[in-house]
Amino acid sequence: MFKEEYVFVRILVPFIAGIGIFYFLSENDIISTIISIAIVLFLTILFINIYYRKLNAYKFKGLTGMVIYLLCFLLGGIICLTNNEKFKTDYFTKKHVDYLKICINDDPSKANGILRFKAKVLSGYSKSTQTKLSGQILVAIKLDSVYPLKLKYGDELVVIARILPVEPPYNPGEFDFKHWLGLQNIYEQAFINQKQLVKTNRNLGNPVIKFALNLRAAQVDKYRKLIQDNEAFAVASTLILGYRADLSKETLASYSKTGTIHALSVSGSHVAIIFFILDFILKFLDKKRSFKVLKFALICILIWSYALITGLSPSVVRSAIMITVFITAKTFAKNKNGYNTLACAAFCQLVYNPYLLWDVGFQLSYFSVLGLIYLQPKIYGWVYIENKWINKVWELIALSIAAQIATFPLCIYYFHQFPVYFLLGNLFISIPLVLILILGIAVLIPPLDQLSSIFEWIIVSTNQGLKWIADLPYATFSSIWINSQELILLGISLVFFVFALVKYNKRLLFLSISIFIIYQAMIVYDSWLSARQKKIIFFSLRKNYAAAFIRGNQTILLTDLKPEDKTFQFFVKPALDQAQVDRTRIISLTNNTLTTSHFILKDGQIIFDQYKILIIDKLWNDKKLASRGKFNAIWFTGNPKFKIEKLPKELEYQNIIIDATNKDYKIEWFRKIAKNNKIPIQVLKKNPAYLVLLTE
Repeated sequence: MFKEEYVFVRILVPFIAGIGIFYFLSENDIISTIISIAIVLFLTILFINIYYRKLNAYKFKGLTGMVIYLLCFLLGGIICLTNNEKFKTDYFTKKHVDYLKICINDDPSKANGILRFKAKVLSGYSKSTQTKLSGQILVAIKLDSVYPLKLKYGDELVVIARILPVEPPYNPGEFDFKHWLGLQNIYEQAFINQKQLVKTNRNLGNPVIKFALNLRAAQVDKYRKLIQDNEAFAVASTLILGYRADLSKETLASYSKTGTIHALSVSGSHVAIIFFILDFILKFLDKKRSFKVLKFALICILIWSYALITGLSPSVVRSAIMITVFITAKTFAKNKNGYNTLACAAFCQLVYNPYLLWDVGFQLSYFSVLGLIYLQPKIYGWVYIENKWINKVWELIALSIAAQIATFPLCIYYFHQFPVYFLLGNLFISIPLVLILILGIAVLIPPLDQLSSIFEWIIVSTNQGLKWIADLPYATFSSIWINSQELILLGISLVFFVFALVKYNKRLLFLSISIFIIYQAMIVYDSWLSARQKKIIFFSLRKNYAAAFIRGNQTILLTDLKPEDKTFQFFVKPALDQAQVDRTRIISLTNNTLTTSHFILKDGQIIFDQYKILIIDKLWNDKKLASRGKFNAIWFTGNPKFKIEKLPKELEYQNIIIDATNKDYKIEWFRKIAKNNKIPIQVLKKNPAYLVLLTE
């Protein structure tokens, strides 16, 4: 399948397969077994190479190749399993300790009086005994409003060992924070008060990362002084320095709807732009080989200097490594094959951190670059344009189309939307983005800080232009939900379609269309199911209540939340989008009256297609419930004083629902009473959402 010059591609494919499979087979017991098998395979390959001629091994090239592929597959599995910190014997949850000594290993972020950061566990204390420990933990500290704590990367702390597992998603469609942290080898978290820690006044951080973060902080302060417009400052800090400033919802929506959200993430595109600018400026050094080496050194130094001022963020480091591998091959390697170079960069990064394979940024970066290498020249070759400037515009269009095609399935799968005017948006931002990058770095140099007003004007104008594009009719298709099987089908269909166009192959085109028809049939079937669905979702929230009564593509949502609330956006809206709900009527329980053809809310009772709910709230405080009849559920909300044990014996019900508006002590009391009386209970706090499926 692959030629000899694609050596890293041939290695990477089984290596990735090994990481992917053993990630889901994470068992500590199998590590020694696969290491033993890998050693046997390595010795076999070594033996074959030493006695190649005597064994006439050329006759068994296919078998030898399979052994090499199997070894690469097992190496991927070994690296994946050995990187899992939970398998280490000194992992901090395997020892009982009262206090943990930790070291902050990222830049702490503050929001709503809570300081959050990731930390490396160094040791634990139990009475007078200190134990060496390992692992990582997510820490959240509630700050003192009078004397807030100031922490930075590398600070050493001793904190109370109040360890909790990272919570899974409780509601349909909710972001899986537990899985996301798990990809960073973080499985536990700690919530503590400021008084429950001691700062040791030691800093154990990596000097290079510490220098990079301090340098970025200094550059952010410069932007704050030079840029008057708050939104322009936020865009500049995010786009150039990778500092996550508070961007408004309108600006984020504008970039998202126009397909230019990538511009706000300091990643491969930014580093690539800087590389192309430097490559163009230093083109005069291409005349002699010795000058080429000098050019290589200068570009590497400047690329990594830019990585430093961004705080050595993972996405920038990833991109800098990729670009470094590319220019190394371009300067020194005889084989300058782009695919092999790209595979080499991916292989090096996955050896260092195999969990990057599941990182969205990693996937998008490499698929985007792959699209640029393979597709952009072919798309560009479709049209020949003599005019120099029009040709440049067509080159940018080909670039945008190639990147969008390559990342199209992943964007739909992860972000559930597709920007219709991505070509217009990317064309519009292409020149401003280059200017913003150049001027953004330039104004950090004291003699050139006078350019800050031009820099600010370009950002403001760009934001306004993108907002205009985002406000055009049908700017984006949103709420697109596909599962992993549909993602694979769409991706395979797209690959065959591209190959069919490039090679003018009818069979590949037929195969592509056939797979796409299967994919489309699954989408149609999902739509058919959603049009016939009838269900109730009682959402699991922290302080509020929400219940969606869904029939077809419409729902009546009972909640005390507003659509603009973050809780609504994070926990409720994704579930409605996933259910393909396009009409939502929001009401509060305080309304107490609503009647439709399928839903009735009246006198503290709900009837939804024969499913009956009795609501117990504060109105029942110090009152006796004399109701009779049959109910599917009794819903306790608003922290009422009503006692479960005083429910009339004549009242028939199947379940009791306790939402998060009830106090924690009341919930525990409800649990205890329900357990003692063998009453089925559903608690909508730190538990999965309660889903009721109704039949037609």
